[in-house]
Amino acid sequence: MASVRPKSRPLSPHLQIWRWGPHMLVSILHRATGVAMGTVGLALLAWWLAAIAGGEDSYARFLSWFTGEWAPLGYLFGIGFTYVLFQHMGTGMRHFVLDVGAGYELRRNRRGAIGTIVFAVIATIALWTWLLVGKA
Repeated sequence: MASVRPKSRPLSPHLQIWRWGPHMLVSILHRATGVAMGTVGLALLAWWLAAIAGGEDSYARFLSWFTGEWAPLGYLFGIGFTYVLFQHMGTGMRHFVLDVGAGYELRRNRRGAIGTIVFAVIATIALWTWLLVGKA
C-alpha cells in the first residue's frame, strides 16, 4: 500500500499579516474591559461592602479615596472605570447588531467600531460633567 500524505492545509494568517483596523481594536478592548470590570470592579465592590460592614470609620476610610486627600486618584479611577463600562456596553450593542446579521459590510463595520469608541468617550464626559456640575 502506498502511503497517503495529507494535503497541506492553508495556515491562518497571524497578527503580522493582518492590517489593523478599528474593529480589531474594539474586539480587544471588549475583552479587556470585560476582564477589568470582572476583576477590578468586583474587588472595588467587595471593598465597598467590607467598608460598610466595618462601621463608620471603615466607611470613612473608603470614602477618603474619593473625597479626601486621595480624591484626584479616586476621580481618575472613577473616570477610567466609567469609560471601561461605556466601552464594554457600546461594543456589546455592536455585537448584538452583528449577531442579528447586520453590519458586516466593511464600511458599516468600521463605522460601528469607531462609533463604540466615540460613544464611550462622549458618554463618559457627559456623565462626569453631570456629576461634577450637579455637585457644585
